[in-house]
This record gives sequence, structure tokens and C-alpha cells, in this order.
Amino acid sequence: MTGPVSIDFKQLMKSKDTAVTGLTGGIDYLFKKNKVDYLKGWGKFNSATGVDVDLNAGGTESFTAKNIIIATGSEPNALPAATGLATDEKYVVSSTGALSLDKIPKKMVVIGGGVIGLEMGSVYQRLGTEVTVVHPQDRICGFLDKEVGAAFQRSLKKQGIKFKLSSKVLSGTNNGEKGCTVNVEGKDGKTETLETDIVLVSIGRHAFTGGLQLEKAGVTVDDRGVIDTDDHWQTKVPGIYAIGDAIKGKMLAHKAEEEGIAAIEHILGEGGHVNYDCIPGVVYTHPEVADVGLTEEQLIE
Repeated sequence: MTGPVSIDFKQLMKSKDTAVTGLTGGIDYLFKKNKVDYLKGWGKFNSATGVDVDLNAGGTESFTAKNIIIATGSEPNALPAATGLATDEKYVVSSTGALSLDKIPKKMVVIGGGVIGLEMGSVYQRLGTEVTVVHPQDRICGFLDKEVGAAFQRSLKKQGIKFKLSSKVLSGTNNGEKGCTVNVEGKDGKTETLETDIVLVSIGRHAFTGGLQLEKAGVTVDDRGVIDTDDHWQTKVPGIYAIGDAIKGKMLAHKAEEEGIAAIEHILGEGGHVNYDCIPGVVYTHPEVADVGLTEEQLIE
């Protein structure tokens, strides 16, 4: 027999920080082991072959290279400030802030029923938070097979997560420690106000390509900041490549890894190939949901 079971949230966060430090430290070790020079700072192009790095420790270091790979990743989308729910990473948070809360919230409204929102919502629901997901479409994770997605939602709903589908956020108020309000319009056109401690904004991510001075290198992007590349991950500038979240396609770490390997193989004259139909995706909820290849609906189409 035991007494009442409780959650040591500070220890949970400490364990998370230890895991992150261990993983990043492991990458540092691999760099040193393989004699990879590693500059910590903000890089930007000064020409098609030159890069300036504003070092974290101060000062600037510049260098030139025959081949350059852009792998700057992505960052979360935010709601317009006019909605009253601008991200402050304290009460209105992205996934970054959701991983650094100082206590378990009693209530959380998740805006967006995609992978990250459901992963974070699932975690906090299991920690005891009352979670409500607001999603503009009529089903969550629209990329999943329809039958799988429906079973997934039933499972999450059975665990206690509430869903407001075909609904959109109109506005809200961040009252800090007093909580937040979110005004939501349902599919019936009626508006309701949700009271919550934390708002998690999970409405997708966008390529993190601003500030790279791509124009000085002659590299072009589309209206969403996504870098234009050919089938070999090369931009229209010879010798400059881009991979991962900075280019089109699914935003997955293992997709970026394969593209990085393939881009290097191409630079070395060894071809380089990625079979995008065989890249799996996983939603790390409980239970987890995994998929690979085309859905039944896509095959029928």
C-alpha cells in the first residue's frame, strides 16, 4: 500500500533538462570526434561563397566555402497580436514555452489539432490538466488515414481531452496569472468564451530563414520563406544547398537527416536519393500513432 500519489513537476522538468543536455552534449562529442569545426553564433551570407558569423561569445568570424548547406530549421507560427493572444511563452505559449512551464496548469486550451498540439495536450492531460483542443477543421491530424484519425480522436476523448472542431479563434485576453480567455466561434456560428490558465498556440511552423541575408548570395525563397531547391537540394546558386524544415516537405528531423546525407552524397558526386514515400511519421501521444506512405483516401483518389 502507498499513500496518495503525486507528481513532482520540478523533478520532471529537471529530468527533461538533463535529457536535452545529454543529447546536445552528445552532438558536441561527435563533432570533436570527427574533427568538425563548430562555431556557436548567428550565421549570414555576405556573398555566394562567404558567411559571417556573429559569435555568441562576441565578435564576428568570416569564412568562405565551396559548398554551403542551409539547415536552419523552423519556428512556431503565432497568432496576430491583434487577437490579444500574442505569444509571450509564459501564459500564451508555443511548444517551446509548453516545455518550460513552472507548474502544471489546471486548464489548457490548445489552438490547433495537429501533431505538436496533441502531443503537448496529451502530456498535460496525463499530468492532470483539463485540456480543450480548438481546431478549424472537422477532424484532427488531417494528414492521417481518415479511419485511423477517427480512432485516434476517440482514444484521446476517452482519456478526457475535449475537442471543439470546425471552430475558429476570434480573439482573447491574456490576463497573466489570472488566466486567459479565448473567444471561439463554433461551426454553428455561435460564440463561446473559454477560461483557461494557459493557451498553447500550435498552428503550424514556418521556415526559419529570415536574417540569413540570402539575397546577398542570390538564393530565393517563396512567400512563406521556404528556400527554392531542385531535386538534389541545390538552390539556383551552384554550391549552395538547403535541407530540412527550410525547404518544402514534411517538417521531420529524420527527413532532414536523410536529406543532409543525400545532399553530401550529391556534392561528392555519388548521386544522393531520398524516397519520400517511405518516410514515417509519429504522433508521440498516448497511445502513439504512426503512419508511412499514402493513406487509403489518397490511394483511391
